[in-house]
Amino acid sequence: MLHVLYLVHDVSDPAVRRRVQMLKAGGARVTLAGFRRTTSPVAEIEGIEPVDLGATRDGRFAQRLSAVAKAAMSIGAKLGAMPRPDLIIPRNLEMLALARRANAALGTNVPIVYECLDIHRLVLRDDFVGRTLRGAERHLARDVKLLVTSSPAFVANYFEPFGQIVAPVELIENKYFEMASVVAAQSSEDDGPTAPPWRIGWFGALRCRRSLELLADFTRRQGGRFEVVLRGRPALSEFPDFHGFVEAEPWLSFGGPYRNPEDMAAIYGQVHFSWAIDFFEAGQNSEWLLPNRLYEGCRFGAVPISMAGTETGRFLKQQDIGVLLSEATPEGIEAMLGQMDQDRYHGLKSRVLARNPRTWSYDRSDCAAFVEKLRGLAALPSTFVTEAAA
Repeated sequence: MLHVLYLVHDVSDPAVRRRVQMLKAGGARVTLAGFRRTTSPVAEIEGIEPVDLGATRDGRFAQRLSAVAKAAMSIGAKLGAMPRPDLIIPRNLEMLALARRANAALGTNVPIVYECLDIHRLVLRDDFVGRTLRGAERHLARDVKLLVTSSPAFVANYFEPFGQIVAPVELIENKYFEMASVVAAQSSEDDGPTAPPWRIGWFGALRCRRSLELLADFTRRQGGRFEVVLRGRPALSEFPDFHGFVEAEPWLSFGGPYRNPEDMAAIYGQVHFSWAIDFFEAGQNSEWLLPNRLYEGCRFGAVPISMAGTETGRFLKQQDIGVLLSEATPEGIEAMLGQMDQDRYHGLKSRVLARNPRTWSYDRSDCAAFVEKLRGLAALPSTFVTEAAA
């Protein structure tokens, strides 16, 4: 059985749980190690007790670097009792540095697969900081065997033009993971809440202050014809008073966190539309990503709302589904949604439901194919040079 050491920036991130699920479903054994954003260590993820590397804070890059430096000194002892892995998958740049350190500390020479699902704004800066981080990434990734990323726009706009990595690319989109085989959509045109009010669901990592203010303004203008339901984990570092703001808005509500995949059908079954817009890193990562909520919403029949000109917008245009905004203003949303009626909504939803369900979901066969690719990489002779010898 392929043994994967998975090094992550935040073991409590729901996306980490999904990747662990995929690896295990594909037939891999997983050792999970990483930092956390919680006050106390995480007890288990999918039956695995994570190796705790310490706490970090969201949005505090300098603190994260300090935590990585500290972990680099102790990672050999932290992982010392672990059986030798066949492969290391570091998630994000700081974990790539730890992956190389782990190989050296453990005296192993196993292949590294670099997983990068976001392009941080710091590496895109045209100054000393940006150039230093890009140079560090090129150095650390010089002999990785595979780059795993979630959007072709990350490759086209960052990895290729900056010459960051020469390894082959594996595109693993942020699709919904089905435990059973993907055969057909399970939503129908008659499913969902009655309307009006029309409900827009904004689920997942809530980090975009501009989206929150835009949706609040739009719903106030509509006087109750539209409501916004928020679920997930708000990045409180990005909002002066997230909970107070939402409570003060008559047509916004926050339902707290949810479990993925356990709660997905229920939460998307309560809304008509899915907000698939992010201005958090406008012009960069936010325009290039294909977010989880895009796939999850469509999987359960929610009509996606996105911006024209973004990678998500181009994807939806290619699929001929969804609502594309030409401008990020309350007036722009009103122009596209303000006259919504039952006939138009059912037309929009029917196009989502008509798409091949594999567009939105991975199943065990996809997991097995990915793990088989990793198994092939693990079998290759390694050219890795340990940090001690480099």
